[in-house]
Amino acid sequence: MPNFIIDCSENVLRLKSADEIMQEVFDLALSTNLFTAPEIKVRINPFSYYNNGNTLDDFVHIFGYIMEGRNEEQKNTLSKAIVSRLKTILPEVHSISMNIDDFQKAGYFNSKMI
Repeated sequence: MPNFIIDCSENVLRLKSADEIMQEVFDLALSTNLFTAPEIKVRINPFSYYNNGNTLDDFVHIFGYIMEGRNEEQKNTLSKAIVSRLKTILPEVHSISMNIDDFQKAGYFNSKMI
């Protein structure tokens, strides 16, 4: 935990590689000191087919899923840092956004807990 899932238009990967984008998200998440490196997981889903405001404008949206317990300021700082950095490395992409959802400890289980 945490998981960062990046949705983007396929063309974004022509501007920067998937590895570069994922590494930026990883590095920024780590730099917040909210997580340790082994906890951070990043994935990317490029879309060939989408409707972005009835256009085919490029987009990036990051879904952040983190364990409950971080406050609003920490979440906002994390989101702002990631969006700001992606805006810097992808200036051609006008729609870059992120949201963070909390995992509740109740009901969460992974294979390391067995």
